Parts: sequence; C-alpha cells; structure tokens
Amino acid sequence: MATRQAATRTVTLRTGDARDLAIVDALMTEAFDPRYGEAWTRSQCLGVLALTGVHLTLAFVDDFPAGFTMTRSVADEAELLLIAVAPDYRRRGVGTALIRAAIAECSVGAITKLHLEVRAGNDAVKMYATHGFAKVGERRAYYRGKTGVAYDAHTYSKDINS
Repeated sequence: MATRQAATRTVTLRTGDARDLAIVDALMTEAFDPRYGEAWTRSQCLGVLALTGVHLTLAFVDDFPAGFTMTRSVADEAELLLIAVAPDYRRRGVGTALIRAAIAECSVGAITKLHLEVRAGNDAVKMYATHGFAKVGERRAYYRGKTGVAYDAHTYSKDINS
C-alpha cells in the first residue's frame, strides 16, 4: 500500500463483501507479521464470507484503507474472526472504531456474547481489555509462523449489553 500521512483524521466505516478481498489481502499483508502465522489466505476469507452470519467492515481514513474486521454470529453469540489495522493507523482510533462497530452490531441483534482469539503478547490485548473483553482461555502452540515456531493463542470474551 502507498505510504500515507500518519495523522489520523475521520475514520469512515462501511460494510464490505467478497469484492473487497483485494483490500482485505493488502491490509493483512501490511498488518500481520508473517512470523506469527495469523493472516488468512484469500480463499479462506472467501470461504468464510460465503457463510451465513458473517460480516465484513472496512475502515478508511481519507479514502485510504486503514483496517477491517470480520465477524461471524451464530445463534446468540458472535466471534471477531479477524481484525487488522495498517501500521500507519495504529493507536489513532481505527481499531477502536472497528471494535466499537462490532460491539454495536452485536448489541442491535440477539447477540449476548462476543468472543475473539489473539496471539499471546499481541499489543492489541490492551485495546480489547479497554473495551471490556476478559481472558477466558488459552490454546497452547496454536499459531505456527513461517519458521515453524509456535505461539500460544488467548481467547477473550465480552458480555454484550452488560
């Protein structure tokens, strides 16, 4: 992606779909360090987007793609499957806007709990805690990076409307 001015202005969110996979791919390439093995392939994203209850939200700053979330709801629970924020836009409100939108989307539906999974040690954990997520579990050696090194995953959950 092109180099952007680091100062964040207004974050604009919009619903996305399979036609936005090039944006999603570019953001994952930029946002996810390959040594951790967290990014999904285009075919994985396409397959998940075809499922019932999946929602893609894209974030833009001054027309530049700045981040996205992909959530899936089943019955009364939802999972934040993916969240990515381009490095130029971290700690500038993009992640917060995306998390708030995911929570708001859940609160207008019949969702009572929102779950997510994150690599142990990921800086985003602080943001999740700020938004009321609490650690509920751990998966040892869940992520496997390009070099074969394994990383633990931690699961978090948030009660909606509480």
